[in-house]
Amino acid sequence: MIDFIELSAEVAAAKQEKAPVVALESTIITHGMPYPQNLDMARKVEAEIRAHGAVPATIAVIDGKIRIGLDDAAMERLAKTPQAQVMKLSRADLAVCIAAGRTGATTVAATMICAHLAGIGVFATGGIGGVHRGAENSFDISADLQELAQTPVTVICAGAKAILDLPKTLEVLETLGVPVIACGQDQLPAFWSRDSGLRAPLRMDDPADIANAAAARAALNIPGGQLIANPIPAEAEIPRATITPIIEQALADAARHRIAAKAVTPYLLQRIFELTEGRSLEANIALVLNNARLGAQIAREVNKLHLGT
Repeated sequence: MIDFIELSAEVAAAKQEKAPVVALESTIITHGMPYPQNLDMARKVEAEIRAHGAVPATIAVIDGKIRIGLDDAAMERLAKTPQAQVMKLSRADLAVCIAAGRTGATTVAATMICAHLAGIGVFATGGIGGVHRGAENSFDISADLQELAQTPVTVICAGAKAILDLPKTLEVLETLGVPVIACGQDQLPAFWSRDSGLRAPLRMDDPADIANAAAARAALNIPGGQLIANPIPAEAEIPRATITPIIEQALADAARHRIAAKAVTPYLLQRIFELTEGRSLEANIALVLNNARLGAQIAREVNKLHLGT
């Protein structure tokens, strides 16, 4: 193990015992939700994974060390740290954060890199990044998409974030050879909404089949991971017709205030939280918990394949 990677006692024990592990990102804690909701959500997500037979491994860089699994004190410290003091880490700046001894929260891309280094093949998150609206002029495309094309981790999400250009995101994923697999429905989910208006390229409903697909991809020496699009529970969704005009208003506000680059997504999520009077946060928590459950189920099936059972 690389000397700047630290496994928590719980994750180290799970690795020793060959138990299933599910990686979790930390940007959702530092940049996705306000305190104390972020800490409460992080604890609930970890508890959900444990309740479904796997071990959670929340990943972050703290004082220059990649932490694979956070104890409660580290989780609370991260949740309380002002956003301006936490780097938002993707592939480009992960190594710089480590070298500088700083603290950073991992995006989907950085979490995939760290999970793979630690031998963790399943990662549950909220939504992935993708192609931003107006990318034909700004070229603003998340590094998450390239990471999915090169790092062999199965990522469970509720689709790409609905603030993005979803058709272009799906097109780039296809170009990069990333399998986009809807679970439980034919439609591609859109984060807060179950239906994006787009049909998913692939569908698998059984966690065992999803685990087998990852194993087959590895056997074929095809690089990259697979994206599992798991729709938000019906009772928690904000229908597309309701959320679309709110997203449009938030995007217009961001343009007016000249919000750009890495600041765009946190700004839009906060603005949508305000415009929905907190409903978007409730939906966000529900979809993350739902993805954690599916992630644990898939991790258990992956584990069976590794153990030959």
